[in-house]
Amino acid sequence: MRRLAAVVTSLSALVATSVVAGPATASEAALSCALGRTDVHHSEGLDSWNGSYTRPDRPLDAVLIYLSFPDSRPAASPQQLSRDYFPATSTFFARASYGRFRLRPHVHRSWVKMPRTSVAYGIRRDWDSARRADYLRDAVAAADPSVDFSRYDMVYFVADPDAPGVDADATKVVNLDQPMHADDRDLRRFVTVFEQSPPDRNVLAHETGHVFDLPDLYHRPQGRKGDWDIHVGDWDLMGSQFGLAPDPFAWHKWKLGWIADNQVDCVDLTDPTLHSLRTLGAPKEPRSQRRPRLLVVRTGPDSALAIEARTAAGNDRALCTEGVLVYRVQSDTPSGSGPVHVLDGHPDTSACWGTSVYPPLADAPLGVGESMDDVKDGVRIQVAGRSSDGDWAVKVGRG
Repeated sequence: MRRLAAVVTSLSALVATSVVAGPATASEAALSCALGRTDVHHSEGLDSWNGSYTRPDRPLDAVLIYLSFPDSRPAASPQQLSRDYFPATSTFFARASYGRFRLRPHVHRSWVKMPRTSVAYGIRRDWDSARRADYLRDAVAAADPSVDFSRYDMVYFVADPDAPGVDADATKVVNLDQPMHADDRDLRRFVTVFEQSPPDRNVLAHETGHVFDLPDLYHRPQGRKGDWDIHVGDWDLMGSQFGLAPDPFAWHKWKLGWIADNQVDCVDLTDPTLHSLRTLGAPKEPRSQRRPRLLVVRTGPDSALAIEARTAAGNDRALCTEGVLVYRVQSDTPSGSGPVHVLDGHPDTSACWGTSVYPPLADAPLGVGESMDDVKDGVRIQVAGRSSDGDWAVKVGRG
């Protein structure tokens, strides 16, 4: 890891900030640099909340229902398999949200028997919609006698990992245009899990992110041959659940309400100044002492540059390079088509070969004394220093 020297001198007289107070409710940002939500799937706009999705602004209860099949006998109990996911997933969200959100898992204690063999459903990544619907209908019908769906905010259907027809590539969130109905409750969204044991790292947190209207940030190459991680690399688990720095982008924390408007600094390029930037993984501060964790430069009707600081702490404790991370956000680009692009602060080098999902972006952050020119939007970002308490001094102006 490239280690950055702290600037011991106080930045209080050096740094000018323009913090604007605003609502702390999820995805109802009122600042001028907040992009508007568009009609694309999982839009990165955050001026309003899509009411068809669950807000993680309160404790939520999730039920894990384990499904067995006639062609396989489970080798472990639901309680044993649930340890693959919890408490790790709840801990991830507690850290990411600064304790503002709690995911409470409830494991259905017995296996729910499906009426058909696992191979009969044709489970795979690009699943035939009719067979996938059959799977969900059978799962709800089989579970309904022993599960009260009205008690839960989220439903995870977890398939027996040893069943022959289970394909780990098929794990995903399924959204229904026409809801199923059970226990006087409309069921519109399910997390369908087909992982082996042990599962992919952070896979359940990634899928749960979709339940909260977060997009896929990876690139899906044609023919599935090529690199999936060219857009954001290791940064944010919505890009890769294997990433070294899976903590959600500050933009996503703002969208979900875990960062409030008074922790966002809208940058005015006509008056270049130094801005104070709190590390994203720093502990929660009292409301009266909040400092910016996100700088935003509005670059167009549906685009912005976001600037945040990442260090080896919390969910990012295994990251490759510390520093100030810059990325471009497009609210009119749908999930899976590159709504976020990390800008590489060191385009001629790579880092952490063997552990990073995409080494060219593993050293993307800027260190103290380094700068970046974003030619596309004519913006220059400079890291001027770091205070004794870990805050970064970042100068943003026209390039």
